[in-house]
Amino acid sequence: MINLPFKNSILSALLKQRIKQINNINSSPLITQEKIFTGLIKKALNTKFGHDHSFSKIKSYDDYKKNVPIRKYEEIFPYIEQMRLGEKNILWPGKTFFFAKSSGTTNAKSKYIPLSNDTLYDCHFKGGKDMLAIYLNNNPESKVFNGKGIMLGGSKKTNNKIIEGDLSAILLDNFPFWVNSHRIPDIETALSDNWNEKLEKITEQSINQNITNLTGVPSWMLILLSKIIKKTGVKNLNDIWPNLELYMHGGVNFQPYKNQFSKLIGNKKMNYIEAYNASEGFFAIQDQKISKEMLLMLDYGVFYEFIKKEDYDKKSYEAIGLKDVKLNTNYILIISTNSGLWRYQIGDIIEFTSINPFRIIINGRVASCLNTFGEELIVNNSDNAIEFACEKTNSEIVDYTVAPIFISNSAGSHEWAIEFKKAPQNTNEFMQIIDDHLKQLNSDYEAKRFNDLILKKPKLNIIKKGVFLNWLSLKNKLGGQNKIPRLNEKRTFIEEIKKLNL
Repeated sequence: MINLPFKNSILSALLKQRIKQINNINSSPLITQEKIFTGLIKKALNTKFGHDHSFSKIKSYDDYKKNVPIRKYEEIFPYIEQMRLGEKNILWPGKTFFFAKSSGTTNAKSKYIPLSNDTLYDCHFKGGKDMLAIYLNNNPESKVFNGKGIMLGGSKKTNNKIIEGDLSAILLDNFPFWVNSHRIPDIETALSDNWNEKLEKITEQSINQNITNLTGVPSWMLILLSKIIKKTGVKNLNDIWPNLELYMHGGVNFQPYKNQFSKLIGNKKMNYIEAYNASEGFFAIQDQKISKEMLLMLDYGVFYEFIKKEDYDKKSYEAIGLKDVKLNTNYILIISTNSGLWRYQIGDIIEFTSINPFRIIINGRVASCLNTFGEELIVNNSDNAIEFACEKTNSEIVDYTVAPIFISNSAGSHEWAIEFKKAPQNTNEFMQIIDDHLKQLNSDYEAKRFNDLILKKPKLNIIKKGVFLNWLSLKNKLGGQNKIPRLNEKRTFIEEIKKLNL
């Protein structure tokens, strides 16, 4: 049997070779994207979508824009439904057997995102390997492979050979052998849909292991780690896992949670690396130790386009390619993928912080923003403000959501529903800090708050412990990639939370 240190050296050497390829891609990014674009069109020529949109006549990006309109999920759904019924050569060659289930749309409870084998291996798995390659490149003394990692995922179901469920569950069930040899929990536990039982079993299976790394959505990982500390009675995780060195995360902004992780882990040498991965694809990786920016990954079978958010808000949907993007501009991300999502609006707002190489930050979701009063508030603003307020008041949050209080006879406002892990001593001061910081971050918000004419000071509704988790449980959204909506222009969600809070 090969010992772990020897395995560690082999895997480290293989992954480090990938850094050279990434550097070469970054030196010719536009050529790389052109090859991706050409390859996608060529491979899908004989699909139903390819015939419907005259792929045989597409010779350039301009042709592509003329032949294929930008689509949301509802507009591509008829093709996806055919694929789910087992028909082949619809959006992508052959049959598609995997569908990642994600949050619903206006006219459907859930979205079903097709995942071809090309996407699994050339996008998602490649992204996971690249995270490790980048980490090892930045931390050459790492012993991350000398132990095991906890991977926290969701569940899946099989229906007539079609597998549907959380992206993390589909990935866990199809990981290559070398990943599974380093992973906890066992596959049955990992794919269980009983969240509470899953937490118990992961705790039992992990506390006596040499855990070196963690992977999962921050909000769910916090619940697991807190449970492990309570079960073992230790002060922090460093007492049971002294070799824990890495947490790989994505899905939500990590900053509001980082202090809690630091306290739970208790290891000042702990490293954190973020990825921008979604059901639709794996897009970017934090490649620098001292920066939150993420490197846009250009050779994963994804062709990128972008629409300026200010144009999008005016219902102008003219997209541009990578060569025309500018710094410090909010863009709506449009993708074409090796699962057949053609000119698909994923719903995220990104901003380029560098163009050599192309690095981005995520500023929010198109559907998760507040512009009821022209304030243009995005999730990046609210996350930064709440992080700043927590730091200034020595407080910690579990989760939060924000919705408008609509104008009646006076100015409107924002209602913040916050569940605290450690509440501030003075909640009025806490909200004042949030308000002041939002004014600094967002000139539109500042203008609407001027003299309370349009927006009054935001109001706080303190949510009891466990209410957000209870809501997720009632909606059958425990674990996986499910998360609390941060900003919403409708009050439906916040009213549901307030009812549970009574």
